[in-house]
Order: sequence, then structure tokens, then C-alpha cells
Amino acid sequence: MLETTIRCLATHGWEVSTVGFIAAEAGISRGAVQHHYRTREDLILGALEHMFASRVAMLDALPEPSGSGPARVHAVVADLVEAVGGELFRAALQVWTVAAADPELRAAVVPLEKHFAREVHRRAVRLLRADDSDPAMRGLIQATLDLARGLALADVLTDDSRRRARVVRAWSTQLATVLA
Repeated sequence: MLETTIRCLATHGWEVSTVGFIAAEAGISRGAVQHHYRTREDLILGALEHMFASRVAMLDALPEPSGSGPARVHAVVADLVEAVGGELFRAALQVWTVAAADPELRAAVVPLEKHFAREVHRRAVRLLRADDSDPAMRGLIQATLDLARGLALADVLTDDSRRRARVVRAWSTQLATVLA
């Protein structure tokens, strides 16, 4: 049910992704959904929690890059960019857009986002073997994650993979210089 909710949000958007629509897509009754989630917002928040756990699991599943130097840093940055984007990002984007204008939803989403951001940051630090106690390095890690989200956003409407590859290469080269 939660996977179906994520897919519906990513593919059809917030407006279409009602409890009835999601239930039909999942092949279950609306009552079965509402047995677990009273409202659409409850269902969406459950899906967000599941989505963030899935994204963290994806990051945990990234292989420890071999080697050293720029090639290793490039592999980590490219993996982070890929892990941040995709269907999960498109689904989250739908919720963020609505939450921006809905204070109640925003109050529920912001803590989830903060938790997810901390988890992603920790994993990026580990994969890059960076010194997170250095404020400048902490800022560069955050810039890397902001870049990943920006590239994911650029990919929402059109396939931006060629430009994305060039940007990832340029950023990872700069980051490798600082990490050396």
C-alpha cells in the first residue's frame, strides 16, 4: 500500500492521489486503507516515512567505493546524486509542494525531512571519508547534497542525464581536490 502511494504520488501527483485512487491502484478497498490510515494525510505521512527509510536503505546499500583520489570521490558523488533522485524524489516533491502552503502538513513533514537529511549527511561523510568536524568540510558535504537535490529537480520534467553527468564530474573534481 505504501509503495503504491509513493508510485501514485510520483506518477499522478497529489491531486489525483486520493485514498480511493490509491486503494484502486493497490487492488484493495478504500475501507482497507482507512483501517490503517484514517485520512489521506495519514497515508501520505506513512508513505513518506516509508519513503525516507527506503532512501536511507538505498544509501546504505551503496557499495564502499574502491580506490582513492578523484575517481573514488566521483563514484561517491555520482552514487549520491542517483540515490537522491528518481521516483522517491518525485513523490516527495509532490508532498513538499502541498506542505509549503499547508501549515499542518508542513509541521508533520519538516521533522521527517530533517531526520532524513541528517541520515543522508552521515552516510555521505562516511562514503567520502570526510572530516565532519571541520565546518568548511561540513559545508561542502551539504553543498554536495544540495547539488544532488537540485539535479534531481532538474530531471523532473526532462531527461537531464548528460548535463547532470558533466556537473557531477566538475563538482566531484573540485571536491576531490579539497579532500586530498
